Amino acid sequence: MPTRPTILRCLAGAALLPLALVTPAWGQPTAAPPRAGEEPSTLCAPAGALRGAHGQLAVVSICAGSGTPQLTVSAPASCRRAGVRVRYTCRTEGTWTAHRAGRTLATGTLPGAQEYPGPGTYDISADVRVRSAPAGVDLRGTVEATLTVTAPKVKPTHAVTVDRTTLRRNATTTLTYTVRRDSDEGDGSARLGLIGDAATGVRIATADARCVNPLVGRYPSKTRLRHSLDCALTALQPGHPETVKVRVTVGPDCSTVVSKLGYWVPQGQSLYTGRMLAGPTLTCG
Repeated sequence: MPTRPTILRCLAGAALLPLALVTPAWGQPTAAPPRAGEEPSTLCAPAGALRGAHGQLAVVSICAGSGTPQLTVSAPASCRRAGVRVRYTCRTEGTWTAHRAGRTLATGTLPGAQEYPGPGTYDISADVRVRSAPAGVDLRGTVEATLTVTAPKVKPTHAVTVDRTTLRRNATTTLTYTVRRDSDEGDGSARLGLIGDAATGVRIATADARCVNPLVGRYPSKTRLRHSLDCALTALQPGHPETVKVRVTVGPDCSTVVSKLGYWVPQGQSLYTGRMLAGPTLTCG
């Protein structure tokens, strides 16, 4: 069905709205002045109207959440069709891209999240498909909004470094990863993970008893992923980093090796208290 997207741009207020009170910011230019140390919150702005050839209409907003380690983007929509007295619910899917000062900062799927780059004015565009339930509206197009977020970037509590970032082809490279905890809050537990491209035949190994190649398959399978390593660290303290020595063997085909660190944050007995930190990416020289 042919569609004709219309793009509407607007600059939302400078301060973030409390999460519990968020509604699309339909032409509300004034807002409270920004506050230091803002709580996690969400800002929405009108982004565009998608129209179909037979009276279909989808009005789309773009919303961005900040104040956490991630920038979360969604694109809620309301739907209707001319001459049809039906209460539609709308499903929005697609992709988004965020720019700041002309530079691409993050991309993802809708809804989705990427690392929060910090406060500033973001131009966020989204290629969306909006479908209704019951059926009657099915539209595609590009929408766009400008949002100014003021929440400060959360200060990292952990860090992962490595003594070199270049692997040698047809050779084994020995590397030392250093994991650091800089916050007095939380505890000394964290999990460091490394993974390469399995198709290249890369192998990651270590003599460190805290680390294993992950076990895969159903019991009693003893198959392990030789291109991946999982290390459980339990003695991280401020002023006392942990180090892990690993050996990465690369053949003629290059493999990047990525790393990440998972750890708890102090929120009592709340269920969702884990965070993930991206570590260095190794490439071939």
